[in-house]
Amino acid sequence: MNYLKICYLIILSFSISSSILAEEIKVNDDNTKFNIYSGMFDFSDDGKRATLIGFQHQNTDLNRDTFLGNLSPITGLMFTADSAAYLYTGVQGQYSLGALNIIPSFTPGLYNQGDGKDLGHLLEFKSEVQISLNLLKNSQLGFSYNHLSNASLGDKNPGANSYMFNFLKTF
Repeated sequence: MNYLKICYLIILSFSISSSILAEEIKVNDDNTKFNIYSGMFDFSDDGKRATLIGFQHQNTDLNRDTFLGNLSPITGLMFTADSAAYLYTGVQGQYSLGALNIIPSFTPGLYNQGDGKDLGHLLEFKSEVQISLNLLKNSQLGFSYNHLSNASLGDKNPGANSYMFNFLKTF
């Protein structure tokens, strides 16, 4: 069983157990949002593109209204099929136009290249924009694009462009 399949199984089992636990505890506050996503890491580099899978958490109790709109902290982890990993935490905004949500985010994090692309530094910065559509009461389906860069902290800064399909669930 390869690494990517194991990641899919872990995230799937966590999602199922979280929803069962939320039902048992009778969480009605809808204050925790999980984002499970999968897509293509560095799709613009033929030599180093790789399938990716990730998981992100947002606690909406920590949302703050600012001059930029409603902002909240997020934390996540992303893996590629080439054993690269990115652990991040940062901030995202959310702007709703009816059932359509536009969600920009900025997250500094730690990158380990594994057998994947060398991005030039341990510290990388992810800028992302996600567009999602409200499906059922507590679910969204979306598409996102991000760019990973070390802001020239390292000797090289090739960057990586990725796209993902997202499933968001609020508990």
